[in-house]
Amino acid sequence: MTRLTTDICVIGAGSGGLSVAAGAVQMGARVVLIEAGEMGGDCLNTGCVPSKALLHAGAAGMGWEAAHEHMRAAMETIAPHDSVERFEGLGVTVIRGFARFTGPREVEVEGAQVRARRFVIATGSRPRLPDIPGLAEAPCLTNETIFDLAEKPDHLLILGGGPIGVEMAQAHRQLGCDVTVVEPARVLGREDPEASARVVAALKTAGVRIAEGVEPTRVRRQNGMIEIVTTGGETFSGSHLLVATGRVASVAGLGLEAAGVEVTPAGVKVDARMRTSNRRVYAIGDVAGGMQFTHLAGYHAGVILRAMLFGLPAKAATAHVPRVTYTTPELAQVGLTEAEARAAFGDRLEVLRAEFADNDRAIVSGQTAGFLKVMVHRGRPVGATLVGPDAGDQIALWALALAARLKIGAIAGMVLPYPTRSEISKRAAGAYFSPRLFDNPNVKRLVRVVQKLVP
Repeated sequence: MTRLTTDICVIGAGSGGLSVAAGAVQMGARVVLIEAGEMGGDCLNTGCVPSKALLHAGAAGMGWEAAHEHMRAAMETIAPHDSVERFEGLGVTVIRGFARFTGPREVEVEGAQVRARRFVIATGSRPRLPDIPGLAEAPCLTNETIFDLAEKPDHLLILGGGPIGVEMAQAHRQLGCDVTVVEPARVLGREDPEASARVVAALKTAGVRIAEGVEPTRVRRQNGMIEIVTTGGETFSGSHLLVATGRVASVAGLGLEAAGVEVTPAGVKVDARMRTSNRRVYAIGDVAGGMQFTHLAGYHAGVILRAMLFGLPAKAATAHVPRVTYTTPELAQVGLTEAEARAAFGDRLEVLRAEFADNDRAIVSGQTAGFLKVMVHRGRPVGATLVGPDAGDQIALWALALAARLKIGAIAGMVLPYPTRSEISKRAAGAYFSPRLFDNPNVKRLVRVVQKLVP
């Protein structure tokens, strides 16, 4: 058996694992990177990249074949950045295969034993299939298989109304498929209800059938179709079934018990420094059981690099981590929603609002649907909700505001180019000061005094 000794062994070559490997090796650490599947992980191969490429293609009016060619071209363009060749060129030892811990400081993979000072588990997550009678026997798609469809579905039936479900609903509707979304609770239930309602309305207007608050009781094949039977006897059918009901951490087969790494139903248990119960082992990204975003995995990588390479007591936070649903309109959120903020701060909360209908760039572009809502406590933003054009890009300003703990005056004091959609943020921030200045009798008295006394 080949024996390797290294400083850092990274298990999983998705966003987080690649960021750790690239950062560590370029700062002088010896790194072994182990990946059993495709380099780039879920984001490149079955997640962010293909889904957003397909959404763009649908919105651009491409047909099925052209859309999938565009999707594959985008993946192929990005793939070299995540490739074995690039990382070996950086000095990383890349091993393809399944890693299994054999002890607190050792893993085995493809006939090799790797001993490391520190390990990073970055194995991501996999689709979760709910326990519904008949589902295991029915031919169903997940995000791992839907992008490989050679032919356009006549009618795509989607179980689950979260971000993946609604993005795929819109993309496939734009590509000419009939689409039905079945959601046991509320579509985009984690998001601000007013904002998610704008997305749902757009989907319905486009012809997507949406059934909310219906609980599936079984799945069956019937007359060449796939059917979801719900409580109350209502049945929804389609030619293809996409299951988009969340994801579970990928921990099977890792031998974590041999490493003394504790696992919970959510994933690998970590502390604020992303350390597991074995202090030599870290877990980042989806497998750590928290929010499941590519950019969060990259952020986790930065946190543990500071700890592993420099011994700094870095900790991960989540309040400043944004999320986006890339439909049209886009829905973006950072920090607390209005409901969460009201629960936390009560009547001490102020909610600022600005409409795209009042934004000149939106008016001249004919894209006036949408709004910005900013939750403010004691002069600092604690959350922002954006629904409308380029919401995912515009939420960046509010992510910075939360990360840097900026006061709302910093946003109000910006000078922005005119006309731009970003002015909606300045308008919302200005709404914090308007009543304090324009409706304050003391301000008016002061102005009158100054006008009399100052020549």
